[in-house]
Amino acid sequence: MSIGRINRTKGIALAAITSTAVAAGVIFIQGAAGADPKPTLDEAKKQVAELQHQAEVAGESANDLRGQISASTVRVKALQAGIAKQQAQVDAVKRQIGSLAVAGYQTSGISTTAQLLLSNNPDQFLSQASTAQAFAGQQTSALRRYQVAQGKLTDLQASEQTELAALQAVQAKQDAFKKQVQANLDKAEGVLDKLSDAERRRIEQENEKEAEEARAQRPSRDGERTGDDEDLPNVPASGRAKIAVNAALSQMGDPYVWGAEGPNSYDCSGLTLYAWGKAGVSLPHSSKAQINEGRRISKSELMPGDLVFFYSPITHVGMYIGNGRMVHAPRPGKSVTITSIDTMPYSGASRPG
Repeated sequence: MSIGRINRTKGIALAAITSTAVAAGVIFIQGAAGADPKPTLDEAKKQVAELQHQAEVAGESANDLRGQISASTVRVKALQAGIAKQQAQVDAVKRQIGSLAVAGYQTSGISTTAQLLLSNNPDQFLSQASTAQAFAGQQTSALRRYQVAQGKLTDLQASEQTELAALQAVQAKQDAFKKQVQANLDKAEGVLDKLSDAERRRIEQENEKEAEEARAQRPSRDGERTGDDEDLPNVPASGRAKIAVNAALSQMGDPYVWGAEGPNSYDCSGLTLYAWGKAGVSLPHSSKAQINEGRRISKSELMPGDLVFFYSPITHVGMYIGNGRMVHAPRPGKSVTITSIDTMPYSGASRPG
């Protein structure tokens, strides 16, 4: 092989290698540019907090549908009970019609005139004929009752189907919100996965420390506060409000869990539902619905035990304890704690009871 041919061959090989290397470099650069950069610890905390907040928003939207689902379920059960009762009436009328039909058939074999001529006792026959006519009248009346009863049954069955369809639609909507809750929590977990083990452990330790400090501030069973409580507000409450406040404070340090209403975990509206329930006041499990319970009050009128609401539309609720502070279940990943009512966009307040 000539030297020129050899050099040309080497040149082609070198060009191929160079081209491959350049292409690989481009792919590497593109891949690096497309990859999500690792967040700093502070950035990760902010991203996780926002995603957990969005999970809470979706969770409270799902909670808001609880009342509709409960009311619709009650209506469906009432309709089903009515259908069963009406079906029994229809069946009873049908049995009566059947008995009358048999009795009528037994006397309809030959004409009335022929029966009269052939009868050995015409007087007795005429008496029986009157009875037969009465049977005919009863049959007509029974048929009318059957038509009415069957019509009512059909109407009830149609109403049941309409109510069931409405219930299924609301349940599907709630299921969609539940999926949003989980999707946001999964995204938050994805952010944490980008951190080092040491960074993740640091966040876990911070959350654990917050929970421990909150638990140390819980009231005792007799309502007296224990632990290092110098920073706790000391605003007096009375009556049912005092019971509700102590019940809420007694849950400090318990974890936020969507849909939970105690006794060991809570979401925001689950905590206020639980606390006021201890005072004998029933609340719906929804921050948006709870603002309509009791009396609406202004911010300047706030007293311990009042419910305070945040965001527009409302997606968070806490219990006011005085001095501009509230006890609440903040969001997924956090525990029941005390904070200022000015840490979130204030929306309004109500006084249960």
